[in-house]
Amino acid sequence: MYKPTLDYAQQQDKEDKLAHLRAQFHIPKDAKGNDWLYFTGNSLGLQPKQTQQYIQQELDDWAKYGVEGHFEARNPWMPYHEFLTNSMAKIVGAKPLEVVVMNTLTTNLHLLMVSFYQPTKTKYKIVIESDAFPSDRYAVQSQLKFHGFDTEEGLIEWKPREGEELLRIEDLEKIVDEQGDEIALLLIGGVNYYTGQYLDIKRIAEIGHAKNCMVGIDLAHGAGNISPELHDSGIDFAAWCTYKYLNSGPGSLAGLFVHEKHAHNKELPRFAGWWNHNKETRFNMRQPFDVMPGAEGWQLSNPPILSMAAIRASLDMFEEVGMEALRAKSEKLTGYFEYLINQIDTDRIKIITSSNPKERGCQLSIQVKNADKSLHKKLTENNIITDWREPDVIRCAPVPMYNSFEDVYRMVEILKTLL
Repeated sequence: MYKPTLDYAQQQDKEDKLAHLRAQFHIPKDAKGNDWLYFTGNSLGLQPKQTQQYIQQELDDWAKYGVEGHFEARNPWMPYHEFLTNSMAKIVGAKPLEVVVMNTLTTNLHLLMVSFYQPTKTKYKIVIESDAFPSDRYAVQSQLKFHGFDTEEGLIEWKPREGEELLRIEDLEKIVDEQGDEIALLLIGGVNYYTGQYLDIKRIAEIGHAKNCMVGIDLAHGAGNISPELHDSGIDFAAWCTYKYLNSGPGSLAGLFVHEKHAHNKELPRFAGWWNHNKETRFNMRQPFDVMPGAEGWQLSNPPILSMAAIRASLDMFEEVGMEALRAKSEKLTGYFEYLINQIDTDRIKIITSSNPKERGCQLSIQVKNADKSLHKKLTENNIITDWREPDVIRCAPVPMYNSFEDVYRMVEILKTLL
């Protein structure tokens, strides 16, 4: 049973088996040297202290070996992306064959749609959630245009019901049941960026596949936050960034998943480059294209090692802790945050994220009545780092890797005084 006291929060931190992880991150500080209350890991994760060491290793080897670092570096650059595969596969619940780290999120979505969005004159429509992240909307609209379809006719929105904020899976089922013969692709955000709602990925796959639609998931707000079990879900593909919950640094590389059932299908249309060519003959420059099996078969170019080194620094921490332990703490920490907010006697704010821990990650979206962004600005002035999303939501994410129960308690105490 939660208690609204500082003593309770501090006791939870003492009992927390993951509390030591906080000291392994750089926590931003105010002018007086006090830690910020940082609740924006859903936008940019904090930097692990070991990241500098990992990047420095590659800088040192570049200086020492030059081009020979591809083979002679302590962590040879030629196969460097393979060093990330097993850890990343565990985080998203996939087989190593199904995962690769490459490019950026929207780039990966486009490359995947080259393969998995194959419209016909009658089956060409794409389903997204009505409040999908803008980049996803722009991506699917441009795909529709590229294939010669009208975006108004070709885009179907899965919307919340009147007066509600969250999506209902039965409404998606109705859309696909009624229009499935015209739908080629479902591209859904696994965790909605705005509401924080964690959708039933496996059920979405079942709904789409029942009408022979391809199913893809944007896991930008899911990877490192929830346990999506991508292989078991049966979806066709997914993509995600690594700079949020995976703490890899601003604009860092993204991840990509292609289900095993497509791993050996060389007939799938795709864009090609030398890095998805058979690695055994890759440097025999005059060979015809021979695509690699699995997710690696969607690569194009040799990877940027310095960015991958930062990802590796973070993934090694995930490998040590495991998603099961992180999820357990996340549910308890976010539950405490929810409890404290609900104790506030006000009608100015309400949580629109699901109250069911199985239907959310660590993000809580706080809707502000008659919003003008002033409350968010006041939080920032008090060194509480959240983020604002139009028209009226403050997003807060107590990340289990580095946020504490005392962080949550102090944040809500300040929020109460501001209200």
